[in-house]
Amino acid sequence: MSTAREIMTPDAECARAEETVLEAAEKMARLDVGSLPICGSDDRLQGMLTDRDIVVKVLAAGREPKACQVGEFAQGKPVTIGADDDAREILRTMASHKVRRLPVIDGHTLVGMVALADVARALPDAPVGDLLDALTSD
Repeated sequence: MSTAREIMTPDAECARAEETVLEAAEKMARLDVGSLPICGSDDRLQGMLTDRDIVVKVLAAGREPKACQVGEFAQGKPVTIGADDDAREILRTMASHKVRRLPVIDGHTLVGMVALADVARALPDAPVGDLLDALTSD
């Protein structure tokens, strides 16, 4: 069975905790992604920032993207997958946490991201369909 390392998109870029939300949004646009891992000055993963976070928690709340730091949105322990975990663990983790993107870590180092699209390309239709059901059900 495939591992996260084989399925992932390597070399994920982080949004630094001290960056502004505007800088992170510009990075998302440049990379054409909908989320960025949030990393601290020690390069450890602190959370995830999504395009939805920017819209709901910044813009719709009337906050100024230039005045908000990305680190404000690093809440709780981020959901991750180990680089050598197999595809069954990726599916289980995505389904149980209802997430479409998982940072891939090797030790404490971010090495890539596994997105739902990566899983869909790498795995047979049946497990991917089950994951989609889990992600879209209440």
